[in-house]
Amino acid sequence: MEACIPETFRNGTVLVTGSTGFLGKILVEKILRACPIKKIAVIVRNKKGINANQRVADIYKQAVYDRLRIEKPDFMDLIKIIEGNLEDSSMGLITANRDWIIENVNFVFHCAATIKFNETLESASKINILGTEKLLSLATQMKNLKGFVHVSTAYSHCPRNEIKEQYYPVPITAKELKNMFGLDNSTPRILEDWPNTYCFTKAIAENLVLINGIHLPISVFRPSIIGCTKSEPDPGWLENMNGPSAIVAGVMTGFLRTVPIVRNKITDIVPADYTVNALISVMWDTANRYQNSNLISQEPKIYNYVSSVESPLLWGRYIEEMNGRYHEAPPLQSVWYMFCIFYTHLWIGKILRFLLHRIPATLVDFLLIVCGKSPKMLKMYVKTECMIDLLYVFTTRQWKFDNSNTRELWSLLSQDDRNTFWYSLEEFDWASYIKVYFYGIRKHVLHEELSNVDTATVKNRKYDILLE
Repeated sequence: MEACIPETFRNGTVLVTGSTGFLGKILVEKILRACPIKKIAVIVRNKKGINANQRVADIYKQAVYDRLRIEKPDFMDLIKIIEGNLEDSSMGLITANRDWIIENVNFVFHCAATIKFNETLESASKINILGTEKLLSLATQMKNLKGFVHVSTAYSHCPRNEIKEQYYPVPITAKELKNMFGLDNSTPRILEDWPNTYCFTKAIAENLVLINGIHLPISVFRPSIIGCTKSEPDPGWLENMNGPSAIVAGVMTGFLRTVPIVRNKITDIVPADYTVNALISVMWDTANRYQNSNLISQEPKIYNYVSSVESPLLWGRYIEEMNGRYHEAPPLQSVWYMFCIFYTHLWIGKILRFLLHRIPATLVDFLLIVCGKSPKMLKMYVKTECMIDLLYVFTTRQWKFDNSNTRELWSLLSQDDRNTFWYSLEEFDWASYIKVYFYGIRKHVLHEELSNVDTATVKNRKYDILLE
């Protein structure tokens, strides 16, 4: 009989890359809170003059770890901080740390990646592809490795309309790509039909896993758009302005008045805590499948983690639900009443942006100059519109996903494991989740507490009067 998820991790040593990122933080928190591990090692690089130890110390003071501090106040004793950088040769590891990893690590969660859509191809490749290659090489030396899960994205092969849990051909290998670094005007030709360097490099990295991970107990985990947490460790927690969060924050403050969205298309959002639970479950399944079996040298399994198969959510409903919450608790920092015109045709979008964004921004900047202040609105709109353009393909298209492996995995979990690591999205309650999402954006992105709702409502009524 297969051990339950916590027992599989008992007294094990876990290595996490990307622990300082959004998903990585929640993953580390959940493992420490729910799994009886011996040690969790996090590879962290120095950044902006702050060393790895200080960065980690600052991160674990954040509110997302409040519950962990209550339930396991000595959790820091279980964390081993390893200074490293996936972009450097030998991952920037000193010999002692490298040897420690080889001797002790049992489970590897590879979450590290640059998720910037407009990252240069060379920079994205060094982190997402070459970093993965180095970690796979290190994993082959680990003496007691039980499982390795590479976190990719459901959109790694987004040029396709249907994405199954399988590997697809890529236009170039990692080695060929490395040889092309520095060549002028090569990026558009290399990317082919991929809309950004993030999805493209993730596709190449998956190909690396297929080729270089063939003798490892390894799997690929592909989540779709990761939204805020639904319930744990804190409902509505998020910390970035990526994807739908950025759009909603801009719209609910009245800053964004036109965005490209097809209301009857599916937006494939998955809650961050559900995603982490699915990721941990995939590690459990990977370790169990490879234990005492002859699966090594077989094609690594892929798990698509998406919401559109069991509980599809249309952009139209997402917007309507958010709009309803706006009237309950409008943000105090709104610059105008919340309204938004949606478009799909790019030329119509240019006209709407000129009328609804550029002209008002120019007027505000003129007033700022008159008052002796520096103009800023036009620059803000230019920057925001560039970000929205990067999201265009994801707000105007939809994909057909297969998630058979992920659903089969759910059927294998015991009831206790389901309760602790719930990730099923069947009959998901989108209304309650979007409410949590709205207040999460309000609190964690706009940094507004519920104590200002009355003041914000009064301000919002003034906008109503102006429109009457």
